Amino acid sequence: MEIKPFYLLRHKDISGVSGVGVVGMGAIYPSGRAIFEWCSYQKSLIQFENIEHVIEVHGHDGATEVIMGHPPKKRGPKKGKI
Repeated sequence: MEIKPFYLLRHKDISGVSGVGVVGMGAIYPSGRAIFEWCSYQKSLIQFENIEHVIEVHGHDGATEVIMGHPPKKRGPKKGKI
């Protein structure tokens, strides 16, 4: 049983709020639950039942992808408020 890290890489900012690039990161726990934190000046932590729910809520039809592993050293949105 291991904890698997992931991050969200946003290619297109649909809402105009979070910008593009690495916008959040998280981990999938052995139970299957996914914990997610935004890379923003106002940190928030969200729990999802599974990684599929993260994709469903934040994937924006492919505008954002979930990538397994640790994010690149330089991270954070390139524009936007988050």
